[in-house]
Amino acid sequence: MRRQFISHAMGAVALVTLGFLPADAADVAAGKAKAEICAGCHGDNGISQTENIPSISGQPDQYIQWQLVFFRAGSRKNEQMQPIVEEINNEDIRNLGAYFASLAPPKNSQPDDDPGLSRKGAEAAAGRRCASCHTDNYAGTKAVARVAGQREEYLVKALRDYKSGVRAGGAMAAMADVAFPLSEEEIEALAHYLAHL
Repeated sequence: MRRQFISHAMGAVALVTLGFLPADAADVAAGKAKAEICAGCHGDNGISQTENIPSISGQPDQYIQWQLVFFRAGSRKNEQMQPIVEEINNEDIRNLGAYFASLAPPKNSQPDDDPGLSRKGAEAAAGRRCASCHTDNYAGTKAVARVAGQREEYLVKALRDYKSGVRAGGAMAAMADVAFPLSEEEIEALAHYLAHL
């Protein structure tokens, strides 16, 4: 517990250091150049074609920055991300946040093959008040993730990770409270609904 607190505190100090400058203070072109390393997993223009890898195009600037800082501080863990975040500095983080925020968000190209499941997901989202943080259209804001149009299997994984406590870093307490009481059916319905927005 103490180690997790220290890790979160280090992340907070890094975030204060970053200062979360507005996107126009960041260099989007430099972010695009740096993002070449991201394309291998997150896809061209941040739209993932790989199972369980999130699309990051159209994510809010601060959300991208927070996640990179949490990975770099070690409070959020991922084997593939660790060597990458060790190679980026605060300026890179600002530039990457601005770049990915400048891109069009992903759109699910597949028609909704289970509207009934989407209805259940919409009900679960309303019941859990997901829009109170993720906004009415689930596009996210500031440091809150865009979940509309995200890969369905990734959303399932993320909700399961929050429910089990595996995922830490940023919004952990809020998401754990939301995810813990979710049934597996609700998780799958929520993911299906959000992915098809």
